[in-house]
Amino acid sequence: VWQNMQQWFYQLSGHRSHKNRLVTKDGRCNIEFGNTEYSNHFAYLLDFWTTFVEIRWRFVLLLFVASFTGSWFIFSLLWYWIAKSNGDLAGHNHTDEHIQCIDNVNSLTTAFLYSLETQTTIGYGGRALTGHCAGTVALIIVQSLIGVFINCFLCGIILAKISSPKKRTKTVTFSKTAVICLKKGSLCLLIRVANLRKTLLIGSKIYGKLLRTTYTPDGETIILDQVDIDFLVDAGKDNLFFVCPLTLYHVINRSSPFYDLSADTLLQQDFELVVFLDGTAESTSSSCQVRTSYIPQEIQWGYSFLPVISRSKTGKYLVDFSNFSKSVRVTTPHCVHCFETDADQRNHNSHNQQKMGIDNLGFQAIDIHDSVDITKM
Repeated sequence: VWQNMQQWFYQLSGHRSHKNRLVTKDGRCNIEFGNTEYSNHFAYLLDFWTTFVEIRWRFVLLLFVASFTGSWFIFSLLWYWIAKSNGDLAGHNHTDEHIQCIDNVNSLTTAFLYSLETQTTIGYGGRALTGHCAGTVALIIVQSLIGVFINCFLCGIILAKISSPKKRTKTVTFSKTAVICLKKGSLCLLIRVANLRKTLLIGSKIYGKLLRTTYTPDGETIILDQVDIDFLVDAGKDNLFFVCPLTLYHVINRSSPFYDLSADTLLQQDFELVVFLDGTAESTSSSCQVRTSYIPQEIQWGYSFLPVISRSKTGKYLVDFSNFSKSVRVTTPHCVHCFETDADQRNHNSHNQQKMGIDNLGFQAIDIHDSVDITKM
């Protein structure tokens, strides 16, 4: 009861729930880079493709509109300059022998319309080159090539953002909380993960990192010190058949960083458990990574997850996601040391028990000494 009250108090007050979390529940990293030199920003321009792919959608749309509109307007100024140089504008006095460079381009507005029609290959037929001016041939070639380049570049960015493997991770979810209970005769930390799509994640691999502040014997403070956490599944830890929700478990033994934890001291700890799932999407063959994190206030000691998989009368397997993050209280040792002490005591009592026959309870096993004669056949 006291543990439940502590956990409720920490969740209600939000104690250390934000400042200690490096990775949010949806996998975003809560980190900022400060005091970077200006020369480092030039590296983002050199890797311009990755920079454009990673910017927000609002800036991509702004870049899309600005690129096309800007190129149309810039080339319209060039077409206007050619028409003005040839005396094609509306205010000029034309003779009957005068030949325009571009038909029906006699103002900046008509020059802009001609630039738009040329780059988008609309071609209404009202404005066209006459072939009288050599510069117009070179300019229309340059504008056509630049228009193709802008089309390919922006369409590539939009396609790359739409097909980003980060979107596939939105359909992979972890349980909101982790639990600590007995599993297969050992005290374990359990986490659930589910794939919401029927398409598999090929070559899935699950692992964890424990982030905490440590102090070296020299007095050095290491913030966000990383410790490897091994997670197991009943079917193994690599190349998982990730078609239904899986329960991951980490065995808390002497080699585990959670070995000194207990039900009373769990909520007083300051650490963050980050869980990773790497895999390849079956439909797109692109690698993706799903991650989430758990702080001590999101770990329930003495609870176990409710079952989520059942079988219907028609032979289909059903997954009840309403129980995905729900847990129920179970009998669990207070700490790992208590569990090992009880296990050693049980093993000691079992060794001291008198050996007896299985079928005949009165039968007693005796030791055979070397002095006993054995009849040879």
